[in-house]
Amino acid sequence: MSDRPRGIDPRGPRFAAGITSLLLLVDVFLGLTGLSTSRASEAASGWAVTSASLGQRAADPAFLLLAALALLFLWGVIAPGSAPWGVLYRRLIAPRLSRPAELEDPRPPRFAQGVGLFVSAIGLLLHLAGVPWALPVAAAAAFAAAFLNAAFGVCLGCQLYLVLQRAGLIGRERPVL
Repeated sequence: MSDRPRGIDPRGPRFAAGITSLLLLVDVFLGLTGLSTSRASEAASGWAVTSASLGQRAADPAFLLLAALALLFLWGVIAPGSAPWGVLYRRLIAPRLSRPAELEDPRPPRFAQGVGLFVSAIGLLLHLAGVPWALPVAAAAAFAAAFLNAAFGVCLGCQLYLVLQRAGLIGRERPVL
C-alpha cells in the first residue's frame, strides 16, 4: 500500500480558482474605492486609513471580503476535501464531465491555498495597522495568482511547492540519521 496521496481532478482547483479570482477582483475594486486608498480630509492630510479607528478599518467592506476569502484559503489548507468550491465542483460540475485524463498530486494545490492565505493575511494585518494600499495590493496579488490558475492552468503556488520540493525543503520524507 502506497503512502502517496490519492490524485485529484486538476479541473477542480481551476474551478475553485475561477470563483476565487472573481471574488478577489471584487475585493480589489472595493479596496481601491474604500478606506485603504482614500485620502484624509483637507484638514487632516494623509491617508484615511491611518486616521481611522481599528473598528473602522475592520468594518471596511474590502477588509471583510478579504477576511472571508482568507478563511476559505484556511479551509482549503486544513480540510481541502470539504472546502466549499471543491464540494461544489465534485457535486455539480464533475458528474457532467468525462473523467480527467490524469490525476494530480493534491499537495501542491493545498500548498497554493496556504500561499493565498499568507498573502491575504499580510494584507489584512497591514490594513489593520493602518498601512495605505496594503489591502488592495494583497488582494491584487492573490487575484493575479488565482486568475492565472483559472484561465491558463498556471498555479504559482504549485510551482513554488515544486521548487521547494526539489530543494528538499518540503514534500519528501527526510532520511533518518
